[in-house]
Amino acid sequence: MTVTGGTLVIAPAAPAAARPAARTARRAPGPYRRLFALPGTRGFTAGNLLARLPMGMFGVSAVMMIAGQRGSYALAGAVTATGLATTALVAPWTARLVDRHGQARVAVPATLIAVLGSLSLIACVRTQAPAWTLFASYAATATTPNIGGMSRARWTHLLRDVPASHHTAMSFEQAADELCFMLGPVVAAFLCTAVFPEAGTLVGAALLLTGMLVFTSCRSTEPPVTKAPRRGSPLRALSPLLPLFVATGVVFGSMEVTSIAYLDAHGLGAASGPVLALQAAGSCVAGLLYGTLRPRSLTACVAALAALMALPWAAAATGSVPALACALLLAGMATAPTMVTAMSRVHALTPPGRLNEGMTLAVTAIFAGISLGAATAGTLVDHLGPTTPYALPAAAALAALATVRATTRTRGADVTHDKGPAA
Repeated sequence: MTVTGGTLVIAPAAPAAARPAARTARRAPGPYRRLFALPGTRGFTAGNLLARLPMGMFGVSAVMMIAGQRGSYALAGAVTATGLATTALVAPWTARLVDRHGQARVAVPATLIAVLGSLSLIACVRTQAPAWTLFASYAATATTPNIGGMSRARWTHLLRDVPASHHTAMSFEQAADELCFMLGPVVAAFLCTAVFPEAGTLVGAALLLTGMLVFTSCRSTEPPVTKAPRRGSPLRALSPLLPLFVATGVVFGSMEVTSIAYLDAHGLGAASGPVLALQAAGSCVAGLLYGTLRPRSLTACVAALAALMALPWAAAATGSVPALACALLLAGMATAPTMVTAMSRVHALTPPGRLNEGMTLAVTAIFAGISLGAATAGTLVDHLGPTTPYALPAAAALAALATVRATTRTRGADVTHDKGPAA
């Protein structure tokens, strides 16, 4: 009703069909839509995804290229293992330089060195150069910056005062990790077999360089470099959490090797990629859903991980491949919430100004666990067959839970909610 002069005017009611539409128009946007409405976020995310996809391509591409040209899986495995070990040593130093001098100033030259290492590897394989040149070339790729860590650092800088949106961003980043590690090996295997053996490494290097240039060109979202004195050691601050990341790495590495052996024993070796992708798919979906929910405690997430990691062991014992595929899908759904919540603890514990270094230490611990889990699972498969080793990822998840419980008792309390970035 309105008053015009001395006359009371009653406006006609809106049609019933129009009212739901109006309510829909006024409905608040979802958490991910709000996230990418922030200026500059779409640009650096596009570069981040382009540069992150090769992380799941390089290992498979190197193995297929070296084994195909040199006829030795032992040599291919040794070269990639050496590269992983070198990355564990070099990555924290690269991350420290990023924290001290800025993402663009360090990430671009470091990426160029890594790309040159990949090109050198291709040249050495093609020209039948001595074996030591393969080790040296692949070791040079260890300078590859932790693009996932740098992207998380940008979200932390942008959302330092919005804990709920920070949780959503970390969930998105974990889902992106799973998506890239799910698609990367598939793309690499296709390129190496359908095009030529070096295609996987070549395309991976091109994507890495292009994505990093796009990512670093988005300067408005880059965290500023602080000139304040850097106090505190990320290694010391994160030491209670690193065993958790090692244990989860053992879960990943042992599950992959055991599943490949199990499927091969059932005459389905060619199906290893799609079946293993179900675990990553479950984690990807769970990560996106978790970003829309209230964060849970780290203890609750790891307890769910320990419970669900027993499912593949039980399914493998039945001898049913479809049952195993479903179990891997369900087990994967516990992975992303655990990693998102654990990374939030990394943010909270890392000293100010050293976030990239702290996250890289966590990723390095995961890589160490993957190597340990893969090697141990391979030995168990040789001695016990392909079913019993499924107990290893279940045991590693229980060890992760024990680690969290012990840390919680030591620190006096668990963290139920994502507190956002460290102050």
